[in-house]
Amino acid sequence: MTDVLVVGGGSTGTGVARDLALRGLDVTLVEKGNLTHGTTGRMHGLLHSGGRYAVSDRASAEECIVENRMLREIASHCVEETGGLFVKRPEDSESYFEEKLAGCEACDIPTEVLSGREARELEPYLARDVDRAIRIPDAAIDPFRLCVANAAAARRRGARIATHAEVTDVLVEAGEVVGVEVRHDSGPGKADGAPASTTERIEADHVVNATGAWAGRIGEMAGVDVAVRPSKGVMTVMNTRQVDTVVNRCKPKGDADIVVPHETACILGTTDVEVDDPEDYPEEQWEVDLMIEELAKLVPILAEARTLRSFWGVRPLYEPPGTGTADPTDITRDYFLLDHADRDALPGMTSIVGGKLTTYRMMAEEISDHVCDKLGVRADCTTADVPLPGSDDIGVLEEYMDEFGLRSPVARRSAQRLGSRADDVLDVDGLNPVVCECEAVTRAELRDAVDDAGPDLNAVRLRTRASMGNCQGGFCCHRMAAELSPEYDEPTAREALDELYQERWKGQRHALWGEQLSQAALNRMLHATTMNRDGDPARLDEGVDFDAFDAGSPEDAPGAADDGAAADGGDGWR
Repeated sequence: MTDVLVVGGGSTGTGVARDLALRGLDVTLVEKGNLTHGTTGRMHGLLHSGGRYAVSDRASAEECIVENRMLREIASHCVEETGGLFVKRPEDSESYFEEKLAGCEACDIPTEVLSGREARELEPYLARDVDRAIRIPDAAIDPFRLCVANAAAARRRGARIATHAEVTDVLVEAGEVVGVEVRHDSGPGKADGAPASTTERIEADHVVNATGAWAGRIGEMAGVDVAVRPSKGVMTVMNTRQVDTVVNRCKPKGDADIVVPHETACILGTTDVEVDDPEDYPEEQWEVDLMIEELAKLVPILAEARTLRSFWGVRPLYEPPGTGTADPTDITRDYFLLDHADRDALPGMTSIVGGKLTTYRMMAEEISDHVCDKLGVRADCTTADVPLPGSDDIGVLEEYMDEFGLRSPVARRSAQRLGSRADDVLDVDGLNPVVCECEAVTRAELRDAVDDAGPDLNAVRLRTRASMGNCQGGFCCHRMAAELSPEYDEPTAREALDELYQERWKGQRHALWGEQLSQAALNRMLHATTMNRDGDPARLDEGVDFDAFDAGSPEDAPGAADDGAAADGGDGWR
């Protein structure tokens, strides 16, 4: 029995768990995959200044700038102060540029107008014909680090965080929601406090449905309608940081209008296509091609750059009943709290839908206030003032740099990722070699992540960024698996390694041309031949055929004659 059961391990769910735990409630959070399994883990990493909404939705813009400033304080180790630009090309509307400027001023978003020359001094790879730009306080944020920090904060206050725990039923008794039934995954990812391959009944005084695009499914289990309209969007990851500032195109809504520098790469986004199912939708090549074609008009070097991978996310757009909006791009990006007791005569459950990562803390505060009111708990929200783990003593980061001699790029990146936890994690006996060269991840960080996440290497990846760099795990996957020994046996390590292979591969199949095709072929040889993954009898018994992947040549790729469209290798090596 728990006070509050939170369903969903994205930014909103982990934010709610942290908020309620800080108020002294007993909290359990369940997530069917890893933390950030849904929309949060599949976004472009923009911390909005509000400029994006300053013309179309000023209420959202005002919320964004307030939360933008707050997250820079309480989650500083998750935020990179990139700044942002809205850039105007000659064919873009001069009147819209002025509307954007006026809208930002009305929402208290700081701006600076730059000439094309001044913008190119800031970002030399901008197109030569960009004629004006508006400088705004956008930033980049790491959603994985953010959610893990929220979950860690909740767990510090006694919350139970159960990943790989899928809700299979919402329990309704005497017309009231009394909990959920979950199925714990038997894979290498473990769930806190529960054995694998089991079902569990979790009773709660109140259930919070924070599953985003999946909120309708949880509502259906409870017998209520939650009118989520999922909308997919593609993000394409480039091999280096072609820009160090968030670059937005200054025009009304449209596809392919933003470049976000993130860690060692740039992420291009995005499309907006309504889908019926948040898990089953086409990942179409035209979307990837559009990203590069359109955004190369702002940053021409993108047309020549290597594409590492692409991934799709699904927005949890909510349309209030009776709205009847035909175009998903016209649906508000605002969030809605659905009190099912008032709305559906079903007490015991509340859903939170819509919104965006930048305002996750504000959303969590509102729903936590609501839950406390329902349960008769008098406790104030402190999440705006209490830093997250990793940012709670960030001022000593430079001291750690000096203490450990962290002046190399590798050491600095480790300390920046860990924030105030650098002292505890990096102070190890003996050597601390680099495991992932692309992302400069050391053994100490890997060991820390394994201690927290168990033998789930994809969870370790999200915590450290190991295998997320230019080689996409070609040279470090096996090293990551080696860190599971001796705590975990060989079958567990092999299963975790194969799941990591699969995850790394599936995002690359839309980028298989040119140098990335060569890199994928090299990875195939490294994984399948040097480690005998194509000839392992155990793998052959499972029906896995590495030879099903035939790298071929760029000319063989479907659509290669049409501007280098990617070969579609299916779901993975299988």
